[in-house]
Amino acid sequence: MRKSLLIGVSCFVLGAGSMAYISQSARASANAPRGDTFRMLELFSDVLSTVQSQYVAPTDDKKLIEAAIDGMLTSLDPHSGYLNPQSLAEMRDQTRGEYGGLGIEVTSEEGAVKIISPMDDTPAARAGLQAGDYITAINGQSLLGLALNDAVKQMRGKAGEALTLTVVRGKTEPFDVKLVREIINVKSAKARMEGDYGYLRVSAFNEKTTAEATAALQELMAKNPNMKGLVLDLRNNPGGLLDQAIGISDMFLSGGEVVSQRGRDAKDIERYNAQAGDLTGGLPMTVLINSGSASAAEIVAGALQDRKRAELVGLTSFGKGSVQTVIPLRGGADGALKLTTARYYTPSGRSIQKTGIEPDLEVAVSQEQAELLANRTFQFSEASFSNALDAQEGKIRRGAHKPAEAPPAGFDLKTGDFQLTRAIDVLKNGGVAKTPKIPTPAAKPTMAELLAPKTPAAAGPAKASAPAVAAAKPKP
Repeated sequence: MRKSLLIGVSCFVLGAGSMAYISQSARASANAPRGDTFRMLELFSDVLSTVQSQYVAPTDDKKLIEAAIDGMLTSLDPHSGYLNPQSLAEMRDQTRGEYGGLGIEVTSEEGAVKIISPMDDTPAARAGLQAGDYITAINGQSLLGLALNDAVKQMRGKAGEALTLTVVRGKTEPFDVKLVREIINVKSAKARMEGDYGYLRVSAFNEKTTAEATAALQELMAKNPNMKGLVLDLRNNPGGLLDQAIGISDMFLSGGEVVSQRGRDAKDIERYNAQAGDLTGGLPMTVLINSGSASAAEIVAGALQDRKRAELVGLTSFGKGSVQTVIPLRGGADGALKLTTARYYTPSGRSIQKTGIEPDLEVAVSQEQAELLANRTFQFSEASFSNALDAQEGKIRRGAHKPAEAPPAGFDLKTGDFQLTRAIDVLKNGGVAKTPKIPTPAAKPTMAELLAPKTPAAAGPAKASAPAVAAAKPKP
């Protein structure tokens, strides 16, 4: 049996979706010999034999072959790979929402372990780990060049045990973060009131997400019958199960398409629709997204945006728009293949692979973040992967630029959430178009600019600007 999964953005942390079957005829066609395939297989056998006999130390043939299989698959795209039996079991634990570890979604980039996002209320989140951080060592042992599954195994272990991660963030010097492993029992949905407006946080898409979100929102609405609107927070949500993404979308849509997925054959299209009934009764909505919103989170954001059910606030999402199928080998006894088999599309037909979902109101969480996002070297998204699957639409992700809004001077970042504040402003004002804009503060001058000599030539344009300003004033 082959099981189709919508994978979250991580190459290790996965989700499970609907069942799929591949016919014997399709298998026969896929496995048909081509040209020099057999010669290359003989080459592989020769290489393996040479390594066995001449390598400086004894080798583990099973590990060598598993690494070769994984290398073949990961060469296709960042999300295909080989899962050995232990990794397959851990994946199943992950989709159930209960497992042991630190609570971080990770991927592999050029031989390094990169954090996609920390999960809410986990050791990683409490320690301040961030999306885009690199983990270079665990307890002083380097992870560079180590297979992702092996790195994850080192992070998982007995609850209560401490370990130290060495982290690289941006251009800063490496620093150590001490954490204690916990049993991660992810509660993926929580709700509360923000003044007159409801706030629903969905942090992941596991088997319990739709049920938890429905219960949380119904309880909130029962206690607050005069709720004026709702903010759905999908920031740093790395994705997960396709059926749960459809379920969350269905909570707010009265029928119609949520998402479609299209495979290798142009005729191979599956469409998923919402059922009648909006849980909120049509209350106005905004959705918060950022670069850590990926996969299933992007399905929900794209569906609500395309169907004009909600406007999006925050930053462009990650751009993980592909579906992976987990194909068990000998019923899982030999692990499984995790193979990219389709792209998914929003109701209007957008593929968000690499490009991501762009918000209706672009808002940085801080002035510092706005300046970092304006630096091309800081960009972290699906498009960052050198072998990422193309979008098939000729579109490219928007280049580095400064977000339209950032917190004004005086906004307390320690106690306030500027993106959430602006999402509520949109609800209060009846939409993005009616919401007064807050311009991004001017960038602070660099030390080089402050120390640069002021020459007459440099001062000239500043004097010349005065008449232009005066001319722009209306005549009395």
